[in-house]
Amino acid sequence: MTYQIRPLDESTWDAFAELVELNNGVFGGCWCMGFHPEGVGKDTTAAVNCERKRRRVCTGNAHAALVFDGESCLGWCQFGAPEEVPRIKSRTAYEKGATTTPDWRIACCFVGKGHRRQGVAGAALAGALDLIAGGGGGSVEGYPEDVESVPAGFLFNGALSTYEDLGFTRDRMIGKHRWVVTKMVEPSS
Repeated sequence: MTYQIRPLDESTWDAFAELVELNNGVFGGCWCMGFHPEGVGKDTTAAVNCERKRRRVCTGNAHAALVFDGESCLGWCQFGAPEEVPRIKSRTAYEKGATTTPDWRIACCFVGKGHRRQGVAGAALAGALDLIAGGGGGSVEGYPEDVESVPAGFLFNGALSTYEDLGFTRDRMIGKHRWVVTKMVEPSS
């Protein structure tokens, strides 16, 4: 299947929001805010997260490659500079082995119900890399899970095999099943 990639911005907000709403706010109301500085937790609601995400999108402080089939958004891959998406899972282990700071992070990958195992996650990650290339390229880190041991519903950062299929290399483990993977992305002309 051939998908189209569009960046998350004001023109794609409605399609993004529709997918989020069709999927219970994503992970119970996160609205893909969990990796932003504001985070999510007991003091936030789905409505608060939605408003915060919309504000970030309108000000250009949220990045994602959205995967479309026609006018329907099927999933996305969130990315950003470390300041934009500073919250990562297994933070203590990550910081212990960190020697450099990446230019970009892949924060969250999501595929809507009914569209999983159809290449959407791979298209989203590839789309994020293309958008990163258009934004000047640089070093990219991701924090995927080894799916042989983790249920698909818990793959917030995506599957290790998806990253490796797109040329990422394993740097180090930062959890029982979580890896830091890296890739250099050349700027597009």
